[in-house]
Amino acid sequence: MSEVLKNRHEFVIFFDVVNGNPNGDPDAGNMPRVDPEIGLGLVTDVCLKRKIRNYVETVKENVPGYRIYVKAGTPLNRSDKEACDYLGIGVDDKSLKDAKTKDAKLDGKIRDFMCGNFFDIRAFGAVMTTFVKGALNCGQVRGPVQLGFAKSVEPIVPQEVTITRVAITKEDDAEKKNTEMARKYIVPYGLYRCEGYVSANLARKTTGFSEDDLDLLWEAILNMFELDHSAARGSMAVRELVVFRHDTELGCAPAHKLFDLVTVNRTTEGDKGPARSFSDYKIKVDTDRLPDGVTCRTLVDPSLAEKS
Repeated sequence: MSEVLKNRHEFVIFFDVVNGNPNGDPDAGNMPRVDPEIGLGLVTDVCLKRKIRNYVETVKENVPGYRIYVKAGTPLNRSDKEACDYLGIGVDDKSLKDAKTKDAKLDGKIRDFMCGNFFDIRAFGAVMTTFVKGALNCGQVRGPVQLGFAKSVEPIVPQEVTITRVAITKEDDAEKKNTEMARKYIVPYGLYRCEGYVSANLARKTTGFSEDDLDLLWEAILNMFELDHSAARGSMAVRELVVFRHDTELGCAPAHKLFDLVTVNRTTEGDKGPARSFSDYKIKVDTDRLPDGVTCRTLVDPSLAEKS
């Protein structure tokens, strides 16, 4: 694995959806998430992290150091137990507390094992309940990579579409009807913007997030919808990834000032109707106003995810 990350980064992701539901709300009948005050569409950070995790797990299958901690079908306590087995200690609260009194460096050893084996802990951090209950400080690991909610550039209008199927569920119903009806929600078109952060300071002090990990993160972001297509999500694609790189570990400028340099405008001058494709927008980065010590690059293709 390469050396630990030394430079702070911020980034802006632009992705769009066509006739799909980018992130349904289970408390609202799986309707696309919307800010009710201004009508902008929302996609949670948890949703985007899931897709990044899924991509890494797929392309790094069986590669040591790139396992995924938060995933379906694997209880978190089972993964926690691996660290305890590696160090030869019990997983119950009493055993962990006793081991801590005998080894003052136990917290760091467990954290280093988990970060070294699981990419998503190394990147996003994790809450490891086994160690929290065992009164170990390594139970809550704050990761260097953080994402905010994605928000659509313009208000969206979710549509409820009625669909039918010829397959009948129950035997009794098959005698009474030929089809069954259901509903699904779609967003005809929406361009979403998500802002993120990479802390080199936390990478050095806590998780060991490396330069190679950063390259994989950019690759995963650019491809996070390519291995996740489904009828429910329609057509989704990452359109641009804008990356700001600082010359130092702690950074050379406030993040919000860098994000302000990235703007989105409609390309249609006369027609202000609803957008229906990415070509209706133009993304601009005002590189002339970049602060000293900060560089910027725009990635629009997975092959461009080179070393930062």
